[in-house]
Amino acid sequence: MEFQKLLKPEAVKVLTSASSKKRLMQDIGDLVYTAYGLEPGIVVEALLARESLGPTGVGHGVALPHARLDGIDKVVGAFVLLDKPIDFSSVDRQPVDVAFALFAPQDAGVEHLKALALVSRTLRDMSICNKLRANPDPTTLYTILTEEHSVQAA
Repeated sequence: MEFQKLLKPEAVKVLTSASSKKRLMQDIGDLVYTAYGLEPGIVVEALLARESLGPTGVGHGVALPHARLDGIDKVVGAFVLLDKPIDFSSVDRQPVDVAFALFAPQDAGVEHLKALALVSRTLRDMSICNKLRANPDPTTLYTILTEEHSVQAA
């Protein structure tokens, strides 16, 4: 699994408007509609349903919201950097300013887990998160995400 297969450059955004977890989910819905043509209402509903099972804020300002959806044939992702951290009910109670959302087909087995592991492993690296936070440009963020994984895999 590689970031280039998970993430399109147009699925990377810096948000200045997210003021709550729900608003962030709506912004992610809009982003994945633009990048992948996924219906925003269905995306938001799926993300909130998954979130109701337990928060996907994994700590250190990072959230990994994810959901399974009908109508897609592969795992896809969206990356969001927030200019102002928001409460996300994270395990460490720290506000979130980095979010990577994953969407998988309903019947995706191991591919969904591999993608989640890749994103989690990458965003657990504080040096990568620091680079992401220091570069609020979508093109640069995409490059950091896709190049960092290539370097780690080498």
